[in-house]
Amino acid sequence: MKIDDIQAFLAVVRLQSLSVAAQSLQLTQSAITRRLQSLEESLGAVLLDRHTKPMKPTAIGLRVYERCQGVMREIDSLHELVAEDAAPSGTLRLGVPQTVGDAVLLDALQALKQRFADLQVQVAHGWGGQLVQRIQHRELDAAAALFPAGKVFPEGVVGHSLARMPLLVVGAKGLDLGKRCKLADCQSTGWVLNPDGCGFRAGLSHALAEQGLSLKLNLEIFGTDLQLGLAASGMGLGLVPAPLLQHSRHRDQLQVLQVSDFKPMVDLWLVHASFVGNLQGAIKLFGETVAHGMNTE
Repeated sequence: MKIDDIQAFLAVVRLQSLSVAAQSLQLTQSAITRRLQSLEESLGAVLLDRHTKPMKPTAIGLRVYERCQGVMREIDSLHELVAEDAAPSGTLRLGVPQTVGDAVLLDALQALKQRFADLQVQVAHGWGGQLVQRIQHRELDAAAALFPAGKVFPEGVVGHSLARMPLLVVGAKGLDLGKRCKLADCQSTGWVLNPDGCGFRAGLSHALAEQGLSLKLNLEIFGTDLQLGLAASGMGLGLVPAPLLQHSRHRDQLQVLQVSDFKPMVDLWLVHASFVGNLQGAIKLFGETVAHGMNTE
């Protein structure tokens, strides 16, 4: 039984596609098929139902999948044991939501390049929950993201809270709501927010629903700076972590609204795989740079 065969099986079950699994492992589809056949032959069992689309594990295949995940975690721990004191090398795969990346990513990448010149860095964007899943599936090594305090991460993923910050409601200066109001008072103005999937938007929707209110969405668009610019132009209210408001070129055209029944807090988290081997130092530097860039140290 080969480790490569186990990795191929895990990828196919997780991604539910031979072609996507092949792309993720940088292999041809025929190579993935050969590895699956090799694993089945070594175990003497059919692990995948090839008559379903997408292809799914058989009953015994599902049990083997769960055990194989444990096998790979043990292998990762062995690599960690012998590599943890070595200098970072190879590729560091990072993830950041656009909200965080716009503020800190350039400085973080420059710091990593200066300290670890031979390290190759790859960056992916996505919602925080998506990035955690990619770490769990060993597609990313670490991520910086915003989550509620006390966030519980899945097995194989470790989270360190770097700081806590308020999530501010902002609107154009001179907005007739005044600086102190309630969520119900914001309904007439509406909101400029990220598309569905954003944790900030989900928290606001939940708070509104508890009062029997629905989210009035004027615009949904990616990019904190663009959202703040639209809010400053009177297009609606925005949600922004306090440090990012201080960084924004639009801050002088915005006012912070004191919404008495909505005072959310978010934590800045450094999240990484349980076993990162010789990448520990680089991940630590990434977290320190992100915290500094968000003015949270």
